[in-house]
Amino acid sequence: MPASGPEPGHLISGRPRDRRPLVLLLTANVISIAGNMLTLVAIPWFVLSTTGSPARAGLVAFASTVPVVLAALLGGPLIDRLGYTVTSVVSDAVCALAVAAVPVLHMTGHLTYGLLLVLVAVSGLFHSPGETAREVLMPRLAERAGTTVARASSGYEGASRGARMLGAPLAGLLIAGIGAANVLVLDAGTFAVSALLIGLGVSERARGENAVAAAPVASADATGGRTTFAAYRAELAEGYRYLVRARLLFAVVAMVMVTNAIDQAWSSVLLPVDARRHLGGSVALGAVSGTFAASALVGSLLFGAVGHRFSQRALFIGGFLCCGFPRYAVGAFVPGLAPLIVVCALCGLGAGMLNPIIGTEMVRLVPERLRSRVFGAVTSGVLIAVPMGGLLGGYLVQYAGLRTAMAAAGTLYLLTTLSPFVLPAFRAWDAAGAVAAEAAPEPVAAES
Repeated sequence: MPASGPEPGHLISGRPRDRRPLVLLLTANVISIAGNMLTLVAIPWFVLSTTGSPARAGLVAFASTVPVVLAALLGGPLIDRLGYTVTSVVSDAVCALAVAAVPVLHMTGHLTYGLLLVLVAVSGLFHSPGETAREVLMPRLAERAGTTVARASSGYEGASRGARMLGAPLAGLLIAGIGAANVLVLDAGTFAVSALLIGLGVSERARGENAVAAAPVASADATGGRTTFAAYRAELAEGYRYLVRARLLFAVVAMVMVTNAIDQAWSSVLLPVDARRHLGGSVALGAVSGTFAASALVGSLLFGAVGHRFSQRALFIGGFLCCGFPRYAVGAFVPGLAPLIVVCALCGLGAGMLNPIIGTEMVRLVPERLRSRVFGAVTSGVLIAVPMGGLLGGYLVQYAGLRTAMAAAGTLYLLTTLSPFVLPAFRAWDAAGAVAAEAAPEPVAAES
């Protein structure tokens, strides 16, 4: 959502510019996200290396993503209560301990499969709130630095995408060079560094902002004695109510929910198993993932440059048709690493357009007063099926075979991405603003 900030050269009233906190925030976020990418690649590889079971790898993916969904559903009030910088530091510190415990317990012979599930669940639960807290803190630090929010946001998003793009191939190379367990040790170090950068360089300067953010959450409603929890519950319900009634937005969320689940199966089970069995190892896994991420970045930039000239509905459908099914078809029926890298480069271009299109439409469809709660409902909606994707993908590979699993996933992806041609909600895309306005509910008062 666009926000205003001081123009370049504008001095903050009563205070000199201070760019250091913003620079440290961006640096810490890059390090944390890069570390998370190492985890996303190294954990499935570690499970496949130590157990040889795709089903167990899928169950680990399930355990690591269910907490992410819960954090998206319920984490907002907690972030406000703790404060943004405290949340970021605690998040990275807990992730560092949880990730470090995996190789340490493994090397000492004390790591059980059940304990591994617990550790990845803890890491998944805490990582997302920390990333959210840094994103919310960024505009405040941009103002302190005397720059525009748009410029700071551009740097923040670009650096985050770059970290994701480079993290996967780096993980593949490191796994091949030092082993998955040692990569997890390095990963824990990245989280620790991020926590230190925020804790020592940002928290003292952001204390005032955190206090402001925490105050509304810590107090009860003064009109009628309504509790904070009741108010939060009513706002949460209002967001979901609006989402259900705004038919186009609901259709988009339902479609992305399914494709996200299938993509989770791809990244956590199908591609790692394929890399181990047929593509030559972890370097191939990193190369495929990195190619897709780099191409997605290019697709996003292309959309920003020329996307407004085309029908958004056509780009949305075309992007989805391009980004999903071809990957699975090539993985299932065309052997070799080179064809998969080529098709992932093409698929990434389509994938890179999707989030900007969806984000733009969300801003257009949702009234400003409802955006925080509706956007939260959208985030939880598109994530809610992700845990099942990894779980079902693992068991499908285990009992039906890799090629059958890829073919089945690709077929479901294709059917899902063809749905805009038949669902009435997508036909009204051009009139989406009117549809959304008609769907808007009246403000809902919190229950007493």
